[in-house]
Amino acid sequence: MDRPMHDNYDRIIKEKAAHVIDVMAQRVSDEDIIRLKKAFEFAREAHSPQKRKTGEPYILHPIAVATIAADELMLETNLVIAAFLHDVVEDTHYTIDDIRDRFGEDVAYLVGVVTKQKKDKYVESKQVDNYKQMLDSVQYDIRALLVKLADRLHNMRTLSSMPADKQMKIAGETDYFYAPLANRLGLYNVKTELENLSFQFRCPHEYADLEHLIRNDEEAQRKRLGIFADEIKATLEHAGIGVEVSVEYRHPYSIWRKMHKYGDDFNHLKYRHFTEIVYHIPEGVSEKDVALRIYSVLTDRFKEKPGGISNYIDSPKENGYQSFHVKLLADFGRWQEVHISSTRMVRESQLGCVADRSGDNISRWIQKFRSVLRDIAGHSNGTGFIDNVVTSFYNDDIMTFTPKGKEIILPQKATVLDFAYEVGLDLGARAKYARVNGFLSSIKAQLRRGDVVEIFTDPDSHPNPDWLDAVVTYKAKKAIAAYIASLPRPEYNRCEACMPIPGEEVIGFREADGSVTLHKRDCHLAVRLASQFGDSIVPVDYRPDATLYPVTIIIKAVDRYHLFVDLVDCITNRLHLAMDSINTSTVDSIVTLRISFAVHSFQELQTIIHHISDIEGVDEVKRV
Repeated sequence: MDRPMHDNYDRIIKEKAAHVIDVMAQRVSDEDIIRLKKAFEFAREAHSPQKRKTGEPYILHPIAVATIAADELMLETNLVIAAFLHDVVEDTHYTIDDIRDRFGEDVAYLVGVVTKQKKDKYVESKQVDNYKQMLDSVQYDIRALLVKLADRLHNMRTLSSMPADKQMKIAGETDYFYAPLANRLGLYNVKTELENLSFQFRCPHEYADLEHLIRNDEEAQRKRLGIFADEIKATLEHAGIGVEVSVEYRHPYSIWRKMHKYGDDFNHLKYRHFTEIVYHIPEGVSEKDVALRIYSVLTDRFKEKPGGISNYIDSPKENGYQSFHVKLLADFGRWQEVHISSTRMVRESQLGCVADRSGDNISRWIQKFRSVLRDIAGHSNGTGFIDNVVTSFYNDDIMTFTPKGKEIILPQKATVLDFAYEVGLDLGARAKYARVNGFLSSIKAQLRRGDVVEIFTDPDSHPNPDWLDAVVTYKAKKAIAAYIASLPRPEYNRCEACMPIPGEEVIGFREADGSVTLHKRDCHLAVRLASQFGDSIVPVDYRPDATLYPVTIIIKAVDRYHLFVDLVDCITNRLHLAMDSINTSTVDSIVTLRISFAVHSFQELQTIIHHISDIEGVDEVKRV
């Protein structure tokens, strides 16, 4: 490197490092400042031979990460020191012991968590193992994740220097793992920037198109949205409430996600922007009282959309987000989304878990992560591990309630079964039906924010395999899968074309994997297989046990008074069968019924058919 370029970089490095020190000096002790300067000098010496892809000295990256940690996230001293040192062990000859000797056990722990472990063989893959390493640290602390997010944020801001394949890898990790992590930590600004940078590098043309559409719409709407914001401010000032009002457009990734969620194009997408009202808290007045006062004043002036309220003050999102949302009709005839927030709420939506630095708050966040991560990190693997993290950490949660008012937080698209398992594993396993807001409901029904759910159980109820498709939480999936795995495995597979049941004349064919598939002897597939693969035929002893097999019968009868009652009485009272479904149609006094239920054997089915055939007016009973 020539001398002028070297001197220029030297000046830039000193200026940027000094900025970190100046920011920290406003809130930490002189002793901490000495430690911070020592960390910078040590990192600079360790990375001195290294360059980034851009040709810049590598030390500029640790300085940038420390700047994000100090200036944007407002982290404490050891975390900023760890930010300076986060790549030393991974990229230089220094070890964790060297870090421990110079900066203490806590800094060494933080650096160790964010240092990618080099292995000859990874349990899943290098990426997944690194995720697990970070998430395992949450059992004790969440601070190391904050350093990693600062590191990832700077990597994304400088991703343009990387080749396309590396861009896709890093952007994919960011969108799928790090942005959800920032979301759950309540770091709204970090989450939003990571999402959009990832989208920009993964889909540059789509990102550019949306950015162009947003700019054009912002310009086209500027005047009337400005008038709407001014009218809000004037209305509230007239009522003696001082506020700041601004119109915020959603970012390209948020717009893209809403377009896909609702199936709308950009021009038909509702709420591409929102109006934010930020208020200060007078001494001795509660935030909620001021928010409700603002709501009251505005709804006297503007028409309110029915059902358009979301009260995140009383019911914060799981990541801690609080605000009061309402939809108002602007004078130009369009519903506008309005967010009413205190200055504290805005600050905490940006700083999330680090906004309140008290020990109790940090413990609360750690506990919140532990409850989900302990099982996920310990029992999931491969892409399933990442999927479970995303399911648990991303998107808005919904708050539901037990009849006694206990809050149950669930991910979007959660069902009654998810609710039941969240309340208690035994409640989930025995769930039969529910009442949602007082209305009878299936246990597979999807829940909405604010639903009050009452679960009704039956000692004879137990999880079914199709329950796995009806739940989204890891807790429910794990419990259902464990129960299903505990059941005795059937000795045979049943041919889906003929679906034999015990007691029928069957024939078995051994498959390439050693399993045996059963066919009815008159099954057309069995005839073909016997003619071509006769050596694979094996003897079978297909006897009934506790297993129930779904069957459907069709009944034809002459219509008469009380016919339907007699049929139901025969099936439910005399034969003690639970009907899964019943469909009837009557044409010219001829009744056709289609009834589905479950039996243990062919002999039991024949007994049922015999009893139904004896009912007056029944002409034909046959199995479908």
